[in-house]
Amino acid sequence: MRVAVFSAKNYERALLDDLNVGQEHDLTYFDALLEPGTASLAAGFTAVSVFVNDSVNRDVLRQLAQGGTKLVATRCTGFNHIDLEAAEEFGIRVVRVVNYSPNSVAEFAVGLLLALNRKVHRAYNRTREGNFRLDGLMGFDLVDRTVAVIGTGKIGTIFGRIMASFGCRVIGFDVHRSPEFERIGGRYVDAAGVEEADVISMHCPLTPETYHIVDARTLGRVKKGALLINTSRGGLIDTDAAIDALKSGRLGGLAIDVYEQEAELFYRDLSSTVIPDDVIQRLISFPNVIVTGHQAFFTQEALETILGTTLKSISELEAGHPLTNEVAAPRRLQG
Repeated sequence: MRVAVFSAKNYERALLDDLNVGQEHDLTYFDALLEPGTASLAAGFTAVSVFVNDSVNRDVLRQLAQGGTKLVATRCTGFNHIDLEAAEEFGIRVVRVVNYSPNSVAEFAVGLLLALNRKVHRAYNRTREGNFRLDGLMGFDLVDRTVAVIGTGKIGTIFGRIMASFGCRVIGFDVHRSPEFERIGGRYVDAAGVEEADVISMHCPLTPETYHIVDARTLGRVKKGALLINTSRGGLIDTDAAIDALKSGRLGGLAIDVYEQEAELFYRDLSSTVIPDDVIQRLISFPNVIVTGHQAFFTQEALETILGTTLKSISELEAGHPLTNEVAAPRRLQG
């Protein structure tokens, strides 16, 4: 099957070529993001593979359908970048990667927390300049601290289990309760219960209901000095509100691997240019902020699973088999 792979990085190309042996799909790689101005590149391709920052909106899907595309395979778990209703209207099926390595994201979130709390990023920069003083590097013990997990799916539960092993009190907030989260000692609370947390870690999907779930009102209620970690989706946090909370000292620190406007920044080398995004520049200027470029998923095991699952879905379509990881538009109740 002819497959157009957008946002294709070198490390993906080599691994996809290896995994494609025996499946023999005709893979064509594009550096470009999939967006209205590049959708014409996919003309004649039965399947199109995209990543998290590609914009698979109605206009793009219309162009894909006109070019003969029958499948959009996103190389990630989230699918908020795809207009599912438009895909259904244009007869394009959508698949995702349901499970790859939840451990990779959970472990990275723990790493961000440890680095933020113990000022590892600042210590690293200091010692490279010959400064070995400890002033300004004091953190706090995590044992007996309260850690709030927002979203207790697989990743959130694994993160909670790791934090419980540190001796933390783990609380969770989610509309869907997980027996596994409770088995690891997690206790569910309502939104007000999050106020007791010393650490808040975001692990819920981005939906219309969770957009800016952490806003000025939420941040105004958190414990003074709390640390906020986000390895899920940038749109969960109102960035301007987070900046205000950092300036006031309400937030003790922020570590993010995702950013609401990341599509124009992440996965690109901008080190020789002036970054026009004033918000991200402001964030990076804070000594108690860590920003990484959406790399929490990026382990060998996770990447192999992501790309292998993507090729498997394409092979299922080619063989006329049910699509194991298909995503459908939500059904609306008829009034």
